[in-house]
Order: sequence, then C-alpha cells, then structure tokens
Amino acid sequence: MSIDPKTVEKVAKLARLQLTAEELVRYGGQLGAILDYIAKLEKLDVAGLEPLAQAVDMHNVFRADEPRPSLSREAALQNAPERTGDFFIVPKIIE
Repeated sequence: MSIDPKTVEKVAKLARLQLTAEELVRYGGQLGAILDYIAKLEKLDVAGLEPLAQAVDMHNVFRADEPRPSLSREAALQNAPERTGDFFIVPKIIE
C-alpha cells in the first residue's frame, strides 16, 4: 500500500514529530509495508483459535517473594541531600 507524503505528514503532526522531506518518503514506505502486513493478517481465519496472552510458552522468572532484611533508616537517609531528623526534605510542588 502506498501512502502519500501528506498522510505521513499528518500522522507525524499528530505524533508531534518534525520530519524532513527525506524522512517523509522513508517513513511513508515503512508505514505502507506495515499496513500491507496488517491487511495480510486480516485475511487469516482465526475462528477456532484460543486467544493468547503470550506467543510463546513462558513461566514466571521472578524470584520468590520472601522477607529479608531491609535498609536501616540511617542507611536510607545517608545520601539524602537534605533531611530533618528521620525524614527527607523535598521541594514543595503544590501551592
């Protein structure tokens, strides 16, 4: 599918991108190839297929959630730029 530079320019404007004339031509070709591939996918019969969350079989790779010692309050505050007692001092962000 061929996408004209005006359409690419409109999409770039919506995405808040400033593209050169060369980039408009290059991305137009790339967007056209993506839309061609999507058109191929739309022709596939997926009526009997079960929806998948992952394309490949995966297992949980996270570590076990077990309690362990944490930082002491003093260690956590050791590199604080500013502090008062046991608390961080942060800039006020709400008026």
